[in-house]
Amino acid sequence: MSIIREHTQATLTDAWRTINIDALQEDSSVNFDTSTLRPPLPEVSEAEVRQLTSQVRQLLRGGDAEGALRGCLESPVYAGSDAAREAALQTVVEVLQSIKASEMTPMLQRIYASSGGSECLDVLMKYLYKGMESASSSSPSASSAPRTPTRVTPQPTGFSQIVPRPGASSESTGAAMSVLLSWHEKVVEVAGLGCIGRVMTDWRRV
Repeated sequence: MSIIREHTQATLTDAWRTINIDALQEDSSVNFDTSTLRPPLPEVSEAEVRQLTSQVRQLLRGGDAEGALRGCLESPVYAGSDAAREAALQTVVEVLQSIKASEMTPMLQRIYASSGGSECLDVLMKYLYKGMESASSSSPSASSAPRTPTRVTPQPTGFSQIVPRPGASSESTGAAMSVLLSWHEKVVEVAGLGCIGRVMTDWRRV
């Protein structure tokens, strides 16, 4: 008769493994901190993001939208407080909404052809996905969640916002989502589908 059949049902359900085999493996994650496999990222404070935002707005007022966009994409906030990350998202969305549709493709092509352009468009794609998530979570049709929805607060520049103010209609949210989707389409046209794959597999998050 099989040994398994000789055991009772209670015996089969007991925790039979008494030795942690993983601890005996040198390559097991139990024996070292896996976070050490990733290079440390510089911490960015909210004050630094606000300073960058001020510089970006000066470029926008001067008509240099491409320079403003480059400034945002070359200084992504990978490590920082939630407030710093939200401020960076606000700045990127503000720049994107200030650029005309006819200027999107030529601008992306110039950025992509420049040194480090591929990395810049990858960063832009990360912010697009983050902005879409923010707009979706704050829409009236979205299900309620315990956490406070991410919102882009009004800016003194006069540009449209990604999320409507309390009491406003959801039209501005839909318009902002349309802008983000338009940029997503243009980025894929210029950088290819590989941009999406790199963003999805990159452990760095904006």
